[in-house]
Amino acid sequence: MGIEDYGGGQGPQPDVLVVTTNDVPGHRVEQVIGEVFGLTVRSRHLGSQIGAGLKSMIGGELKGLTKTLVETRNQAMERLVEQARVRGANAVLAFRFDVTEAADVGTEVCAYGTAVVVARQ
Repeated sequence: MGIEDYGGGQGPQPDVLVVTTNDVPGHRVEQVIGEVFGLTVRSRHLGSQIGAGLKSMIGGELKGLTKTLVETRNQAMERLVEQARVRGANAVLAFRFDVTEAADVGTEVCAYGTAVVVARQ
C-alpha cells in the first residue's frame, strides 16, 4: 500500500465543504440545518483476522486492518456528505469520527457534524 491508500478526505473543490472547525474563515453561516451523520459497520474477513493474529505475535502494523479502517472511514464520510447535500447544506462544521467495536464482529464508524449553509463574506 502506498501513502495514497492511507488517506481520505475531500478533493480540491468539494460541493459540500467538511471542516473540523466551528466556522469557515471568510464565510458566514446563513442557516443551520442540523446534525448529519454517516454510519457504517464493517466486519473483518477471515484472511485479515488470521494475518492480524500472526502479525500481532511478532509486532508491526496490521496493514490489512489499516486499509479496512481507511475504507470504512471514507465510506462513513461519503454518507455524511450525501446526507448534508440532500438536506440542502453546502458545508458541515465540527466534523468528527467516532469508532467503536460492534459486538466483537466488526467496527462501527460514525462520521458526524453540523450541516449548514455558508456564504462568502
